[in-house]
Amino acid sequence: MASFRRKLRRARNHLALRAVPGIAVAMPASLTPAMFLDRDGTLMEEADYCSDPAKVRLIPGVIEALGALKKAGFRLVIITNQSGIGRGYYSVADYEAVQRRLLELLGEGLIDATYFCPEAPEAKSPRRKPSPAMVCEAARDLGLDLARSWFIGDKAIDVQCGHAAGTRAILVLTGHGHAEDAGRAEFVAKDFASATAFILRPADASP
Repeated sequence: MASFRRKLRRARNHLALRAVPGIAVAMPASLTPAMFLDRDGTLMEEADYCSDPAKVRLIPGVIEALGALKKAGFRLVIITNQSGIGRGYYSVADYEAVQRRLLELLGEGLIDATYFCPEAPEAKSPRRKPSPAMVCEAARDLGLDLARSWFIGDKAIDVQCGHAAGTRAILVLTGHGHAEDAGRAEFVAKDFASATAFILRPADASP
């Protein structure tokens, strides 16, 4: 157990900037809006602490919706809690294998960056959602305009995280969403594609 804790501490020191697929740290010349995305239950089907790349299944409509957001000028950033690492259910390497498979299914260049927190809830990590820390890291690294950004996720903590960071937020009813309290979410969508349609609706259209 002591050996596992030492490995976890070493992992914490470089997770946000680690050179794995989907993570970027370049600072653009001007601030741009972003779409902050929960992963499990929002982009891919909930698989209960997914550690097997073979279990990665995209939720229908996600690729097309992400493409539309990218075309509209949003940077796409995944923000995900991965407490299975801190609980000892799977390793950082297992997480990275699942992440690579997700990015492979989505297609090269679609996701601009990924940030993840490995700690279990009892660790009281300052980065774990609903803390806005990972969103703020992304805003610093990528030069993002949080006031023009959104957070989409299937849990109340995603909505809370987005609001704490200064973004607007949408709760999707996929994954755990059907059992979650929408709270102060700007919109509740049946899935990611519906959330995207709401965000990209014409300015004069009714909500």
